[in-house]
Amino acid sequence: MKIVIATVHIPFVDGGAEIHAVLLKDQLIRKGHDVDILRFPIIDYTADGLINAMLGCRGFDLPGAKFANADMVIAMKFPAYYIKHPNKVIWLMHQHRRAYDLWDTEYSDKFMYPEAESIRKMIIEHDTRYIKEARAVFTNSRNVSNRLKKYNGIDSSPLYSLPKNHSKFCSGHSEDFVYYPSRIAKIKRQKLFVNAAKHLKSGIKLVISGSGSSQEVEELKAMIRSERLESKVEYIGFVSEEEKTALYSKCLAVYFGPYDEDLGYVTMEAFLSKKPVITHPDSGGPLEFVEDGISGFVVGVSPKDIALAVDRLSDDRGMAAVMGAKGYACFASKETGWDHVVRTLTGALKK
Repeated sequence: MKIVIATVHIPFVDGGAEIHAVLLKDQLIRKGHDVDILRFPIIDYTADGLINAMLGCRGFDLPGAKFANADMVIAMKFPAYYIKHPNKVIWLMHQHRRAYDLWDTEYSDKFMYPEAESIRKMIIEHDTRYIKEARAVFTNSRNVSNRLKKYNGIDSSPLYSLPKNHSKFCSGHSEDFVYYPSRIAKIKRQKLFVNAAKHLKSGIKLVISGSGSSQEVEELKAMIRSERLESKVEYIGFVSEEEKTALYSKCLAVYFGPYDEDLGYVTMEAFLSKKPVITHPDSGGPLEFVEDGISGFVVGVSPKDIALAVDRLSDDRGMAAVMGAKGYACFASKETGWDHVVRTLTGALKK
């Protein structure tokens, strides 16, 4: 089949969803399909940017574009799933979260522009209408499915996939550090992790990697300096895929404590490396894999609770190893293979 993957792109911003689209394209091609990615540009921090993106995606008539002639569209992100096509299947990464689950939080759109309330209403109405057009609706996690049901009344099925370079993750000898790889952003809560260093009793170091806006990165680095935590916390910036897998292999454990994450590859990558994960009750996606006291710790959203969990793992390296092995077994038991993903998405047209 000729398949178009429809998604959006914010200039200079690449994250899990962008990687997801490329991985899906590669896997569909491996199965003999002719595939291309259609990326709609979006500026989502202005009212005009949001509205223009919504109009642009809905106004793009793929069946009417003779040069395209796609047999199927797989739409992945807001508002790319507004696209018109009779064989539209949605594999939803997330909606415009600031109009949904983040609305009554510090991450909301309602603080950004005066029209926020009316735009939020428009987004919810249009999402509900155009998502229902799809032949089938899948999501990348149970957390995203729950949001879609709560806010739009739409049923969907979680469809998990493997992270990039999944075969390269491995377990090595655990060294004296806990690792947090993620985009540097307020919602990822790296500062909470940094503050945990003040309460550590063990000699464990906290290592953070990832890129982000210059403002977010500079604030994080300034915090480490001002709190005089250089000996306990190391921010190493962007790392290559090879460096990242090595850090996973060597760490004692992984911390992944974002606020209400859609899914998060970090948990998957940690378990593929047989490392326990420390997360929080409000972290969303990680809770679909992490079992408290079995494959990691689900602790209170406080620096002291994080530090206590780190110290427990430091004091009992055998327990840390067993937890990591159980995390690996838990992940291996789930249906996450790309063959399953491709078969499910393309097979949706036959139903």
